[in-house]
Amino acid sequence: MTSLPAECPLWVMGDVHGAFDKLRTLLLSAGLIDVRGDWTGGRAHLVFLGDYMDRGPNGIGVVRLVRRLEAQAPASGGRVSALLGNHEVMFLAAQRFARSDPGDRYGFFDYWLANGGQGRDAANMTAEEEGWLAARPALLRVGRWLLLHADSPMYLHLGTSVNAVNAAVARLMQSVQPEVWGHFANAFAERLAFADHGGEKVARKLLNTFGGTRLAHGHTPVPILLGESGLAPEDGPGLPVLYASQLCVALDSGLTFGDAAGFLTRLDDRGVAEVVPYPAPERRTRF
Repeated sequence: MTSLPAECPLWVMGDVHGAFDKLRTLLLSAGLIDVRGDWTGGRAHLVFLGDYMDRGPNGIGVVRLVRRLEAQAPASGGRVSALLGNHEVMFLAAQRFARSDPGDRYGFFDYWLANGGQGRDAANMTAEEEGWLAARPALLRVGRWLLLHADSPMYLHLGTSVNAVNAAVARLMQSVQPEVWGHFANAFAERLAFADHGGEKVARKLLNTFGGTRLAHGHTPVPILLGESGLAPEDGPGLPVLYASQLCVALDSGLTFGDAAGFLTRLDDRGVAEVVPYPAPERRTRF
């Protein structure tokens, strides 16, 4: 299993949910962008765990910034990866079937709105940007880390390797059958699989199947994970949570949960290496 080279730091951003200004602040504080929003991360690898839109005010701005950095990073030896989140599935289903099903018989549009859908994002999203969202991979391996959006066993039902799961998801996202989209959206919404009774076993099964020794996920905000699972935070709710015998790290910082909520995390072979919190860079923590 490959390790992470020191000169190529791995930064991971959990669910952004349209919090464009917060995202820019965090990336600027970490030295990954400049004040113009251009890539300054050098050879760093920045991974987004999905859920770029909904709830917050500027999901379209988030999508465009991520795509911009994705295009710029390779020029300096860096890389930006963006995974698929369940809110992308909700958004794309709502837009796709709203065109062919104006009466919303399948409920995709109402489901999206009920989960924080923002009309501004839908009105300004181009066909190219929708295509980019639909092409997002579901899983990524980086060194010893398995990176995924949801704390769910759903991925195990889609394939037995990272490539197989990503290929299966790509096929799902091209389906014209509303039943396929509905089933996928429902499965993607599951959460807390690694924190419930037997969660460590589920986490180990994912790692044994897809590779890696630890996994990092978003999807379930840290405050909800702590509240519903009974987990005791090691460092407080404003930081990533390590759990399931240290196999899992939860990285959804709940950017839209409050004015001071949010963090960006650097991972290394040992675990959480550094946390950049919002809004004060002087609180930047190295482990």
